[in-house]
Amino acid sequence: MATLVSVNVGLPKDVSWQGQVVYTSVWKAPVTGRVMARRLNIDGDGQGDLQGHGGEHRAVMVYQVESYRHWEAFFGRPPMPWGSFGENLTVDGLADSEVFIGDRFRMGGALLEVTQPRVTCYRVGLRLEEPRMPSLLVSHKRPGFYCRVIEEGFIGTGDVIMKELSGSDVSVAEIDALLYLTDHPRDALERAIRVPALSKGWRESLESMLAAGPHAPGNAGLTGLPSAEPAWRGFRDVTVRAIVSESTSVKSFVLEAAEGPALPPARGGQFIVVRLTRPPPQLPLIRSYSLSDASTPGRYRFSVKRAGGEGSQYLHGHINEGDRLSISAPRGSFVLGPDHHALVFWSAGIGITPVLAMLRELAGDPTTYAKKIYWIHGSRSGEENAFAAEVDGLLRQLGPAIRLIAFSQPGEADGIGREYDVRGRITLATLDRLAIPVDAHVYLCGPMAFMEEARTSLHAAGFPDTNVSSELFAGVEALRPGIVPTAPRAPHPPDNPSTEGALVTFVRSGLSVHWNGRYTSLLDLAEACDVPVRWSCRSGVCHNCETAMIDGTVSYFTEPLQPPATGRILICCSAPSGDMELDL
Repeated sequence: MATLVSVNVGLPKDVSWQGQVVYTSVWKAPVTGRVMARRLNIDGDGQGDLQGHGGEHRAVMVYQVESYRHWEAFFGRPPMPWGSFGENLTVDGLADSEVFIGDRFRMGGALLEVTQPRVTCYRVGLRLEEPRMPSLLVSHKRPGFYCRVIEEGFIGTGDVIMKELSGSDVSVAEIDALLYLTDHPRDALERAIRVPALSKGWRESLESMLAAGPHAPGNAGLTGLPSAEPAWRGFRDVTVRAIVSESTSVKSFVLEAAEGPALPPARGGQFIVVRLTRPPPQLPLIRSYSLSDASTPGRYRFSVKRAGGEGSQYLHGHINEGDRLSISAPRGSFVLGPDHHALVFWSAGIGITPVLAMLRELAGDPTTYAKKIYWIHGSRSGEENAFAAEVDGLLRQLGPAIRLIAFSQPGEADGIGREYDVRGRITLATLDRLAIPVDAHVYLCGPMAFMEEARTSLHAAGFPDTNVSSELFAGVEALRPGIVPTAPRAPHPPDNPSTEGALVTFVRSGLSVHWNGRYTSLLDLAEACDVPVRWSCRSGVCHNCETAMIDGTVSYFTEPLQPPATGRILICCSAPSGDMELDL
């Protein structure tokens, strides 16, 4: 018979860690007497990161005495105090292999229902001073589990735990392994998804795995549905066949294969990585640019605004027709989806390029996308409004379409109702007058500030977040759970940069730096350079840090529990084996 050995609570607090501050409540301590288990937590307890922990289906965390003894023996540690694994309830019994999703247990005056395994993150490793802990919890099949509170009531040490309802035939250990380890049988996924008590987030992950199919690369449950693998690894040479001035500040570069097979088809919205070889001793410049046209067989067009960056300056000032460049295969998941609702293309400045390529893709096969189109674009003036005639021609070809152009500083020759429709910035009121249906799919591209404001406006207007896709100029949208924000810094070389070692290029950040032994992982190097990154476990489990590797090789000092998709790596547990380029 299972018993409640300890009730543990803790409120969030700031903890110093690796030069950063973590806001966390992973430090739990036993309480005396009886306490109330409520719908969202236990009295006296709290969660620091409500994205990964807490909420109705993750109100109470349970861990077992037997697992404590396992880890004490594994690490050779003396007995650890209850609450060391961040759990609210330390129990004698209720092994992860013997507890099933949907089981209901009575303890004291409360009734709890098992909803999912622990979400493994770095904070349990922080608490135990063992960075491998998230990976070990999964690989040893001892994650612990979350419960929701069906009936609130007082609980306390010594309460007998009685099972009142058997929920399913899917155990905590089985469903944890199903997501995080390598074996994903279709029948097991289908069986787990059917469990009513399973939490929404866990069900969505398993549904993504099921939709991706058994032969999909990587794990769609952890990373989302996978995009197609790139057509080639590394770089290949191309010839600049044409250079076209699109506006006073934008040039387009039309590329063909320099030798060998013609360039393969690409999707509108994808990007290429361009390597510009400069005279020594200067290092190559490696930058990513969205394709602005992939509709002509065997040709890619990318378009660049002349700005302060070295890449754009070099392309505008030194590249001529007939020159050779090296490019990666087109890649990226910012592409048209299969939905059949209205489409909204909303861009600002040079952010027009990927959505223009999408528009061309639609024009190439308009019967496939028989939808109403809304084209929304913001520019400074007519002189800087690149591709205006091209866009108007495509919209006439596709019709019916609604066009809305906003100029922030229109010139004397710019006529309202002709070159542009709105003076100033596009606001929520502007969107309202277009009467865009809220089930439309919106494709956004532009500077970060523009996209944050646009997403806020769309959310306020009732557009679901799932119907808004965006492409960032400067890499990924950062995810650093629990880290207390500081003033953002642009990517930069690390303090005391090395002049030797493998050259690591963070392509989207426009930064190349040398690797050295001060860093334990590529993730550590990226953080030292303030390159935006995504992570959670930092030990090869969650795949939040999975990143496309444009070229190069890595070695893993901690083997991932399951491999990433082909051409991608986990930066949290890898180091470069030579020069490399990352899509960060």
